[in-house]
Parts: sequence; structure tokens; C-alpha cells
Amino acid sequence: MNKEEFLEKYTVDRKGTASVKWDGMQEKFGSSDLYPLWVADTEFKIPQSSVTALQKRVAHGAFGYSLTPDGYYDAYFTWQKKRYGIELHKEWLRFGTGVVQSLSTLLQFLTIPGDAVMIMEPVYHPFRHVIEDNDRKVVANKLVDFGEEYKMDLEKIEEQMVANDVKVLMLCNPHNPVARVWTEEELANLLELCRKEQVIVISDEIHHDLLPSGKKFVSALSIKDGFYRDNMTMVDSPSKTFNMAGLLISHVVIPNPQLRDRYDQQQEILHAPASNILGMVAGQAAYSDGADWLAGLLAVVKDNYDYLKSHLQAAFPKIKITDQEGTYLAWVDLSAVVAPEELKHVVQDQAKLAVDFGSMFGQGGAGHIRINLATTPENLQAAVSSLVKTLQEKQA
Repeated sequence: MNKEEFLEKYTVDRKGTASVKWDGMQEKFGSSDLYPLWVADTEFKIPQSSVTALQKRVAHGAFGYSLTPDGYYDAYFTWQKKRYGIELHKEWLRFGTGVVQSLSTLLQFLTIPGDAVMIMEPVYHPFRHVIEDNDRKVVANKLVDFGEEYKMDLEKIEEQMVANDVKVLMLCNPHNPVARVWTEEELANLLELCRKEQVIVISDEIHHDLLPSGKKFVSALSIKDGFYRDNMTMVDSPSKTFNMAGLLISHVVIPNPQLRDRYDQQQEILHAPASNILGMVAGQAAYSDGADWLAGLLAVVKDNYDYLKSHLQAAFPKIKITDQEGTYLAWVDLSAVVAPEELKHVVQDQAKLAVDFGSMFGQGGAGHIRINLATTPENLQAAVSSLVKTLQEKQA
């Protein structure tokens, strides 16, 4: 599906629908008169196949306790195998209501209070929060910024692991917010280091379908034909790919049977819900028949990124924007044109953009903003024009 067909068929007005992104701006930013480019969901309907499947299931009318349909496993496993060569097995898979909830559950049995957990910043801010909220110690490794690309500092990672007796590494791949899709070599080097230092890896791969650059995604599960699988868990969800976060479904993939048993025991302690039957219905349909929909979404994201980059840098060449290898979240460094202490006033109050400010993502985030590209061209272009105009007036 091309961009124009996708926009015509799937664009939807989310105002007045209890949308966090649109109707939550007043509470979050103190104003509803902003261009919403923050929280990571979209202005697009889920695939029509998912809508049809949901309508059929709702018409049935009964929503009692439900099993995971065999068709869900088949659809999800086929999607992962066909697109990424990831081999999965039914006994490995557990479900949650969201990736962050799953991260919390994993930390609760993989570590004890006071244990050190490593993250690589700047990174999705709930990583830090979920560690701190579980009374674990955050060890923040800083990614190396090369301007248009970030890289891992393996030497520093090892140094911090040893010094802090790190028990778990929380990996983000593709990395939110810096838009990196880690290469097979990078992942192999990191996973070998974790094996050596006996650090268990939680690989958050929720953005793995969102590859506007066309770059190849490699799952941590696939490195060296699965050599490191016993030392890791993987989490993902159809929610980010297909814009169905409100349907409360995520995957927890645990190849190691001992870790699976411990996960199941922790779930029993928490009495946590396994998932949502409507999420499974929608997810199964999307994985079965959503490839064309995803192609349309990525075409929108790519064109929005190209517009953002060309127009911002044409007006202000010193603005740095990382390459959009993965995710639909652009990482923009405005520090050369706006002092970090003025960033919120300029971007939010004057240009009227509702964005996520870089400081919330930890080390290296100051002076940056994260812009959601999975929106209509009209919304993105109007926001960019407003930002450029504001910056020009500021420098006049």
C-alpha cells in the first residue's frame, strides 16, 4: 500500500475520543492548543482485517475467561519467521498487558531489591522508572553520540558491569529514542560480554517492525543461531506496530525453561491478568493480514522524516537529526540553536509543539526533542513550519 492510499483509508480524527495524545495535552502540557507529536501512537486506524475480526468477536457477545487461540500463535510465529528469521516455540511464549508491565515482572524475579540493572541512555524513560520503582539500582551507561548515529561503548559497559555487579541489562532494539537498529555484530559483542559477566539480558524489541529506512532488524534471540538464548528474555507487542496499545497485549519470550518457571511463579504471586482476548483477536488478524497496512504506515513515516530533516536543516544547518533507522520517533538535537534551559519555552510555549523533551530520557538527552513521525503530513508539516518560524524570529 502506498502513502496516499494509506492516508485516505486509515486517517482518523482522534480528538474527543479520550485520546491521551490529543485530549491529554491540557493535563500534560497545560494547553490543548498544541501540535501533538509526543506519546508514541498514531492518527491511524488499525488494519481493516483487525477491525473486521473485532466486530465479529464483539457480535458474539460473550467475553468470559478465554484461552489464547492456536491461530494467534501461528500468525505471530509466521510473521516473525517470514520477516526476520526468528524461530519461536509455543512453550516459550507468555503474555502480558503491556511491555512495561512485563519488564517489571521480569525484574521482580531476575533480581532482588538493591541489585544493579544497566540501561543505555538516552533511553525510553520507563526503563529507569521500572528499575527505581522496584527498588533496584540504576546503572546508566551513556551511548556515544556521533551526530547522525549513536554507538555502544563496550569498554565502558564492561567497566560499569564489573564495578557495580550488574545483574540485568535492559536492551532496547530498535533503540528509542535514538532510532538505532543494532547490527548483528554489535549485538553479538554485547551478548558475549553479558555471558562473560553473567548478566541476564532483557531485550525490548517492541519497535522491531518499524523500519522506515529498510535496514535489516536482527533479534537478540537470533544471534549466533540462538547461542545466547538461555541468558535472555525478549519482550514485544503488536501494540506499537499496529497502533493497538489500548487493547492491552504484549509478549514475553523466555527460551530458558528455568527462567520460564520463575516467571510463572512470579505471575502467580502478582495474580496478574495474562492478556486481553480482544487484543489477541486484533493482533492475530494484523499478523495474518497486516503487511500491506504496515508498508503504508512506513511510507508515511519515511516521508515525514524526510520533510522534517530537509526543512529544519535547510533553515538551520546546525540542527542535528539522527538517521531514522528504526522506530517512528525522530531524535532532534536543537542545542546549537536553542539553549537547553530555553528549550521548553521556545518549542512548547512559542512554537506550540507538544513533544517529549530529551532530558526525560537521561544522559545525553539535554537539548534534544523526540518527535513522533507517525502522524498525518498536515500535522507534521504545520508543526515544522511553526518551529522554523519561531527559531527564525528568535534569531532575528
